[in-house]
Amino acid sequence: MTILVAYVPRPEGQAALDKGIEIAQRRNERLVVVNASPGGSKEDPSLADVQDFERVQQLLANTSLNAEFKQYVRGKNAVEEIQNLVESLPVSVLIIGLRKRSPVGKLIMGSVAQELLLSVSCPVLAVKSAS
Repeated sequence: MTILVAYVPRPEGQAALDKGIEIAQRRNERLVVVNASPGGSKEDPSLADVQDFERVQQLLANTSLNAEFKQYVRGKNAVEEIQNLVESLPVSVLIIGLRKRSPVGKLIMGSVAQELLLSVSCPVLAVKSAS
């Protein structure tokens, strides 16, 4: 089976990655980390830059896991990319990071975490960062 981590270069993304590594090591499962953005002319803070991509690659290489980091920038949003991976891989659990939101922010619909929780067919583990 495969543990899938939805990664963003923020504290909640690192929390999801750390938990994914921990669970994959404990269960001896494959780990796939995905970072996705639709791309385009607008800068996307959810897209890992080269430095962060290399840092995550090195972190995964330093584990004894069968692990890979996939980055997609091909016109689909993160939810679509993750849904496609869940459908194409034998995913045992999807791990996502949650960030603290204001009361007004909680009213705004359409967050990636909410869409994933409601749409994927596998169990979802939502983690918060320590900060």
